[in-house]
Amino acid sequence: MKIIEVKDRNERLINQLLAVWESSVKASHAFLSTAEIQSIKEYVPQALKEIPRLIIAENENQIPVGFMGIADRHLEMLFVIAEERGNGVGKALLQHGIEKYSVNDLAVNEQNPLAKGFYEHMGFKVYKRTEQDEQGNPYPLLYMTRF
Repeated sequence: MKIIEVKDRNERLINQLLAVWESSVKASHAFLSTAEIQSIKEYVPQALKEIPRLIIAENENQIPVGFMGIADRHLEMLFVIAEERGNGVGKALLQHGIEKYSVNDLAVNEQNPLAKGFYEHMGFKVYKRTEQDEQGNPYPLLYMTRF
């Protein structure tokens, strides 16, 4: 596996990352309906183009199997294709973000307990909870930081 920061966010890469995102969300966000996933999916390409730092994990065939987006020291997004979940891709990405970009906080959906547990395992602790997500939907968020 190779971890790289990408500057050239061409349509081919955006489409590959959109597939990673969708696979990851379907595997980890059981609280979202298919219609909600499709609605959110419309905004993902723009987010991928605008995030200040976009870091991808590629397999030996140079195909993205995970990615994260970082703004300042905040982890904005981290997604791993369903087939690679549990194989260390997310850990490698997050460790890279902590070491190279000083990532020290993030938000995670409360209804995604595996992600919360993963971030706790990586040294993050909850410091705040909201009743709604950042778009005002009824999905509580847990804000986590590394102390």
